[in-house]
Amino acid sequence: MIRILDITKKDLIQLMRDFKTFLFLLIMPILFTVLFGYAFGGIGGSGESDSRLPVGFLNQDDRWVSDSLHDLLADSETIRLHESEIISASLLDEMVAEGELAAAVIIPPGYGKATLSDKNARLIVIADTNTSAWITIEAELLSLVGRLDGAARTATIMDEFAGKRIPFRYGFEQTLKAWDDPPTTIIETTSSALKETDEGIASLAHTAPGMMLQFAIAGLLTAAQIIVSERKTRTLQRLLTTSVRRIHILLGHYLAIFSLIFTQFMTLILFGQFFLNINYFRVAEATFLVAFCAAAAISAMGLLIGILAQNEEQAIAFSLIPMFVLSAMGGAWVPLEFTGETFQIIGHISPVAWAMDGFKNISVRGFGFSSVIIPSLALAAYAAFFFGLSLWRLNVAEEK
Repeated sequence: MIRILDITKKDLIQLMRDFKTFLFLLIMPILFTVLFGYAFGGIGGSGESDSRLPVGFLNQDDRWVSDSLHDLLADSETIRLHESEIISASLLDEMVAEGELAAAVIIPPGYGKATLSDKNARLIVIADTNTSAWITIEAELLSLVGRLDGAARTATIMDEFAGKRIPFRYGFEQTLKAWDDPPTTIIETTSSALKETDEGIASLAHTAPGMMLQFAIAGLLTAAQIIVSERKTRTLQRLLTTSVRRIHILLGHYLAIFSLIFTQFMTLILFGQFFLNINYFRVAEATFLVAFCAAAAISAMGLLIGILAQNEEQAIAFSLIPMFVLSAMGGAWVPLEFTGETFQIIGHISPVAWAMDGFKNISVRGFGFSSVIIPSLALAAYAAFFFGLSLWRLNVAEEK
């Protein structure tokens, strides 16, 4: 145990000599978090931007029923209609493909007649069905079309029983208006766990953990270079010829890297809590557990990079590639909720995704301690896997 701590102490002294780099790894995530906060309205934003999903609209039908559907879409709290006199189906398709629109709705000729005659009315919708935006849009369209269909059927029944004394269109319009004043009112309130988190803070609570994790991985370069330097000066080879067990050598290096990453995490968590008002401490022990397990996983990755890299150039490449790839996959740049289901599954190959889940379950979603158990176990599994791989690689390398 003493020899393990001696190696840890030696590495930490060497790391502290490069204090400017450590300071850089603390300042950069703070800077990027603040910049992203301004960019997405998280800091100083007016909160008045339209967050509804942009949906193109083209009406090719001449029935008043189609106009009623247009009015329902225009009043939607989920959809923001994009209309133009020069719009066409091909132009809408192009705008959806280029990401200018989340989807496009086209009312084909005969839609109104089919609705009124209780036939199978069809809408044309252009969208990428693999995104979460489509799920939201589809649910809203089904709701509004169902409302329209229900009004048509109710007006038909009224027309039959009233013997033409109530005009069909009047019954239709009155039924639609009834949806605006339902007999049951749902009172919306915010969970007490989330009342202190406004839109701006929620935006920062998405961004801050991502930047923290990304620059923690970037910090592995400094840690990996220590092992590379030991190999270059043959210090590692001399250690391997002593009575010190290889696992103890790795543990010594690992604890030093872990101390660096965990200190970075806790410093940034404290900054986020007290200066950015991110509610990390709503369940403090849960945030601590996620930070501990995330630091353990990333530190083990740094250990593996140090063992694999034969020189400083390789250490740089092996550190920067995981930083970009794992950060992008894991939702550090764009929340995985905004991507399709398939990419969300693929994204969880990255330990960053599990760490993001853990931090956001507490600070954004308002969940309890139990919500971080699975992410923490996943991160612990990554730590064990990377450490085991490092030990195996060291044994193989020295046997050659």
